[in-house]
Amino acid sequence: MTEEQLDRPCGRHLTFRDLVEAGETWRRVRVANLPAQADTVAALRRLAEEILDPVIARFGPLEVTYGFASPALARHVPGRIDPARDQHAGHELKPDGSPVCARLGQAADFRVGAVCSGRIAAWIAGRLPFDRLYFYGADRPLHVSVGPAEARAVVTMLPGPSGRRVPRTRPAGWLLERFGAP
Repeated sequence: MTEEQLDRPCGRHLTFRDLVEAGETWRRVRVANLPAQADTVAALRRLAEEILDPVIARFGPLEVTYGFASPALARHVPGRIDPARDQHAGHELKPDGSPVCARLGQAADFRVGAVCSGRIAAWIAGRLPFDRLYFYGADRPLHVSVGPAEARAVVTMLPGPSGRRVPRTRPAGWLLERFGAP
């Protein structure tokens, strides 16, 4: 993908730029963050069409807080991300030719204004095809990915007794019980 292609539509409501030049880290460092692999571009489009477009249609405009992350961008957020598992690198490759993230697909973290992230997560879990959905709290952005496994894994990342966020795999029903049916 080239800089000129970033303003092309990526789904119905977003451009590729919305998913590539997203979040505080990118705004702070402004490194080159362009997908090199055609499969990454296709995965960005799939994420927009299958997840982000329906969320926008149902809940209104969203803010992508962390989208595509090339290795150049990921180097600026050490300790807060896991490129080998988080799917933000899409189908990008390491220098040895292996995928940065073996899960492939594509992820984005986002929020919708003042809408409870739990309501959005429950709606996604009840209606949309996703690979992984990470829920960090009602007032925090959601992490949602699409990918070849379509695992439909719901993982809560809520503070434990020590205050650190603890990953816990939950059934989709956990979201529905707490935030209502979609």
